[in-house]
Amino acid sequence: MANKVKSVWFCTSCGNESSKWMGKCPACGEWNTMVEETVATGKRQNQSANVPGKSQKPMPLSEIDSSKESRISLNNNEFDRILGGGIVEGSLVLIGGEPGIGKSTLSLQIPLMCPELKTLYVTGEESARQVKLRATRIGGTDSNCLIYSETLMENILAEARGIMPDLMIVDSVQTMFSQNVESSPGSISQIKETAAQLLRFAKETGVPVILIGHITKEGSIAGPKILEHIVDVVLQFEGDNRGTYRLLRSIKNRFGSTSELAVFEMTGKGLREVSNPSEMLIPMHDENLSGVAVSAMLDGTRPFLIEVQSLVSSAAYGTPQRSATGFDVRRLNMLLAVLEKRAGFKLGVKDVFLNMAGGLKVNDPACDLAIICAVLSSNFDFAIPSDVCFAGEVGLSGEIRPVSQTDRRVTEARRLGFKRIFISSFGNTDNIPEGIEVIRVADVPALCRILFKGN
Repeated sequence: MANKVKSVWFCTSCGNESSKWMGKCPACGEWNTMVEETVATGKRQNQSANVPGKSQKPMPLSEIDSSKESRISLNNNEFDRILGGGIVEGSLVLIGGEPGIGKSTLSLQIPLMCPELKTLYVTGEESARQVKLRATRIGGTDSNCLIYSETLMENILAEARGIMPDLMIVDSVQTMFSQNVESSPGSISQIKETAAQLLRFAKETGVPVILIGHITKEGSIAGPKILEHIVDVVLQFEGDNRGTYRLLRSIKNRFGSTSELAVFEMTGKGLREVSNPSEMLIPMHDENLSGVAVSAMLDGTRPFLIEVQSLVSSAAYGTPQRSATGFDVRRLNMLLAVLEKRAGFKLGVKDVFLNMAGGLKVNDPACDLAIICAVLSSNFDFAIPSDVCFAGEVGLSGEIRPVSQTDRRVTEARRLGFKRIFISSFGNTDNIPEGIEVIRVADVPALCRILFKGN
């Protein structure tokens, strides 16, 4: 019986299926996210009926051995750390990022750095010759890597079951399609189907699979949200394409901690690990300049220091501007309101610009203290000493609130040669290490009296 074709509406946010268009998705509540696709109806053959793989039977919870978790090292310390110590057998890893950010370069470097692993590299965007040229450019071709240029998922899985590699890489998931779905590659139904087939293959055979995914203009993974729910690990590349540094952030990880951060540098030989991220974030100028402050922050479980840059000037056309790069502009406006209301600084008629060095997007509240110090430093044209850093959250009443893991922040500041650090006078400070002067302040006016005497 031949399959019939019908039109179905899918939600691009959650993947919910509907027979007609609706302005609001009934599943996730998002507006104007329904797109029309043609799908085939009728009975379809079960592709996984006779799939060779590991036979699984129900087991009592008490008899399951969880003492040993099999992981495969990728010979990349930063990548292994963000995965939780290596890639888990049978896991599905999704790497997303903007075009040209370095997704394909990183995925190709993995088999080049792991010649002991038999890797199947499936490319749907490039030819095998293009992959060979890029491999030669970034460090050589002497690896146990098989290049397969194909987009039909049934052919890919047939080759993978015949080869049985140690690792499989698919670049990218938006270019793959299945014969089971009557729609174009990159559509919601195709992405759901191909991801489900790859997940089934990974779990049945124990072969880890790395997927490369594109992102939308809003910065989220292209395709239905269910794609992120299907996979085990979601990693996202960030950074400025015009710069050299790249940030790989862990969004989801079923086998390790989330909100981890790995730093790479894009070079002519591919991506280089940056073991000390503070080297790109701390001040890179010789003289003391106004409008610059250093914050001791945490991203996930990793402490490092970042330079906060601010510029305060008179509004040129009567309407003050507020601009922030790498920081939430709404929180910047809140901090400026605190400075005006609680500390008496009139910044309402001035332009305020804020920038986080290194292209890093910061959401740690510990940066609040460094931000207001950078703003006041630029406003007074008074340079903050280069050996001073800050770690504290600013409340709406002007108090300086303590932040988590203050001892690790202080330790990192001492290791990088800072002599003083400003923290909150509240909270537990028993575990603060020695070797650096710790200045405890209770509120913003007290901070200003200490740091900006005579201004």
